[in-house]
Amino acid sequence: MEDKATSVSVIEKELYPYQAEAIEKIFTVFEKVKGKVDVLFQLPTGGGKTIIFSEIAKKFIGDTGKNVLILTHRVELCAQTSKALGEIDVKNKIIDRDVKELHDREDYNCYVAMVETLNNRLTEDDQYLRNVGLVIIDEAHYNSFRKLFKFFKEANMLGVTATPLSSNRNLPLNENYSELLVGHSIKRLIADEYLSNSTTYTFNVNLRSLKVGTDGDYTISSLDRLYSLYTMQDRLLAAYQERAAGKKTLIFNSGIATSVRVFELFKNGGFNVKHLDSTFTAKDRKETLEWFRNTDDAILTSVGILTTGFDEPSVESIIINRATRSLTLYHQMIGRGSRSTKTKKQFTIIDLGNNVERLGLWQDYINWQDIFKFPDKYFEKINDRDNQLMVDYHYERPEWLEELFPKNVAEDQFNMKRVYAGLADRGEKPKKAVDVSIDNHMKQIIRNSEDYYDALELVDHLKEEIEYRCRLYCSCLHNATESYSDWLKETYIRKLKNGLRLEMM
Repeated sequence: MEDKATSVSVIEKELYPYQAEAIEKIFTVFEKVKGKVDVLFQLPTGGGKTIIFSEIAKKFIGDTGKNVLILTHRVELCAQTSKALGEIDVKNKIIDRDVKELHDREDYNCYVAMVETLNNRLTEDDQYLRNVGLVIIDEAHYNSFRKLFKFFKEANMLGVTATPLSSNRNLPLNENYSELLVGHSIKRLIADEYLSNSTTYTFNVNLRSLKVGTDGDYTISSLDRLYSLYTMQDRLLAAYQERAAGKKTLIFNSGIATSVRVFELFKNGGFNVKHLDSTFTAKDRKETLEWFRNTDDAILTSVGILTTGFDEPSVESIIINRATRSLTLYHQMIGRGSRSTKTKKQFTIIDLGNNVERLGLWQDYINWQDIFKFPDKYFEKINDRDNQLMVDYHYERPEWLEELFPKNVAEDQFNMKRVYAGLADRGEKPKKAVDVSIDNHMKQIIRNSEDYYDALELVDHLKEEIEYRCRLYCSCLHNATESYSDWLKETYIRKLKNGLRLEMM
């Protein structure tokens, strides 16, 4: 059986000052606390967390003579971690599905393992790993690691993450880690030129159709439905052409179906684009990433596969073609473009999910200590922001849709709130505002249609605008429920189609 130990030559690496400072800070905690230490360390994506905890492993082994275990949640991270350890002369062994027995325990003092594999080994034999004095958890915000903690009750724990916010609201990180150590901020790393600065462009999106799942984020199915619409595809292509044309670009989508549609959209537009998802073989994935690395104007559209374990400093533009309520995912996606090089000190972010309004700018200050101590308060704040975004959304008819109504006149402009208020002031029933709106749409459609079937196509294109008008009407009522809003939209479209049929057939 092939040995999974590293066998690379030792490379002398000089740590950046902030990295050396982080290592010193962590060992200060190890030394001052008597007994077991459970500490969490935060550093932004691109700051070199792997380099830092590899050096920590080396020093810990040298200082104590005990073994170190490093846990990761992806195969790619296992390989990267093992390589980083080997480069600083830490002989280590990867425990993967091929490694059943450890007959060579005496040859290693550091192990790198994935959660499920190691959990299976330890469940069968809780002495599978011995003399472990430190467990390092990479991407510690994931909760899959918790199942292993019971096997290392006497060992020190060091979790590392860019976002110390649990992936599960019901399992906060402060249950497992007693202290959070915060590294240098994104703004400071930008100022010191360790990270590239970003320019962010936002495009307002109607997210009313999205549903929130049990994990607290939007469901993939509702995201795929929204981002597969022609209106959203048009907005994506226009945003790229306006702000990122010719730049090496990563596009992050919610699901494979959306990513494939994005690939077809850009391919049909004559752009240099490829699609990548988790179903690709290792060979196909490698070839795709090689192409991306070596192609200046490459566009790579994908799902979540490149949020961790992927490092390509030449990325110039990040397009977030989805909405998310996850601060971790948000920072992971943007972090793929933040690497700084001698020739790249700036990159572009295009937000097509109102994420900036919900989660803030990537380089904004974040009080990580507050989030670590009071995660529920943070989740409530995000929920409040999200609700407000739904209320504040302002719809504007996109350019492609305007072109389908070339015979419109100034009188076609319509403001639901103004019409509602005017009816109330005149003593008329305000609910008449919906009928006035339907009549307004009927006149526009009839004037710009050849026949009834042509008119029905225009109704389909106007669904987002109709939903917006119905929502504004409901906001005037103050106490309208979500189910009433859905009923109103369905009734509106039915009345509009019936009216068109009577007029045009």
